Amino acid sequence: MASLKTIAQNKKARHDYFIEETYEAGIELCGTEVKSVRGGRVNLKDSWCSIVDGEIFVNGMHISPYEHGNIFNRDPMRVRRLLMHKKEINRLYGIIKQTGYSLIPISLYFKDSRVKLQVGLCKGKKLYDKREDMARRSAKRDIERAIKEQNR
Repeated sequence: MASLKTIAQNKKARHDYFIEETYEAGIELCGTEVKSVRGGRVNLKDSWCSIVDGEIFVNGMHISPYEHGNIFNRDPMRVRRLLMHKKEINRLYGIIKQTGYSLIPISLYFKDSRVKLQVGLCKGKKLYDKREDMARRSAKRDIERAIKEQNR
């Protein structure tokens, strides 16, 4: 059984999008980037995925330069290639082109010793959807608080 260790999560993605499906993709990294990832120095906040010429790339993902990396450090915001099956990429490309869906990185984690990126097929939320979610969370919190007070 594979052990999973979460490195970074994109909390903004769950706030701004409805996540329809999730996919697991490998990510092409350099040596110093892997060392930075092991230290948890990753930001997925404003990242997104694009499909170009049958390949899938992640844009806007920030991996901080490794402190001891000197000349081997790469640009922290460089576009990185994701590793997925060609069939999956073509299917996603068709869905994205037809409808209003986006590919958004949700989390970055270690699966055994490999770095994996969870990519979500997402549809954008409108402002009223966000308000509805906030109201639902607030109501749930109030109910839990009332139950806790009642049990004292």
